[in-house]
Amino acid sequence: MIRTATELDAEAISHIYNHYIANTVITFEEKLVTSDDIASRIKATQAAGLPWLVAEDNNKVLGYAYASPWKSRSAYQFSVETSVYLAPDASKKGWGSQLYQALFIQLKTTKVRTSLAALLCLIPPVSLCMKNLACKKVRILVRWAINLTNGSMSVIGRNV
Repeated sequence: MIRTATELDAEAISHIYNHYIANTVITFEEKLVTSDDIASRIKATQAAGLPWLVAEDNNKVLGYAYASPWKSRSAYQFSVETSVYLAPDASKKGWGSQLYQALFIQLKTTKVRTSLAALLCLIPPVSLCMKNLACKKVRILVRWAINLTNGSMSVIGRNV
């Protein structure tokens, strides 16, 4: 079942998210989050009129999805970034697609016109999910690193 998240889901969500913080680089966070941190994020997202959803089966949160403002400048007011995270044992079971579908349905009822997802890597399950949802890859994201000691630049990551 896909439903709206509440602050009571914060503990389960923090466990899912902390797995990605501790074991991957995809979150761009360095410190584990608390359930209070997640509860605050849920509250702020929903207060901004954006959805935060959870996938639940047998009273267990298996994953979550949310939309956040893309950028703070006025021209971006109709754009959001979407994120989906699944518990490791819930992947490859269709939950990611279900969460994205429900998220897109809710976003259609808002002022949002563009939804972006910045994928750090194109692993097969994520790529298939996006393809099945008719998502379109619109550009290659290249990140640059500048060495402040000697001023040299280098590519540190590329998403194709």
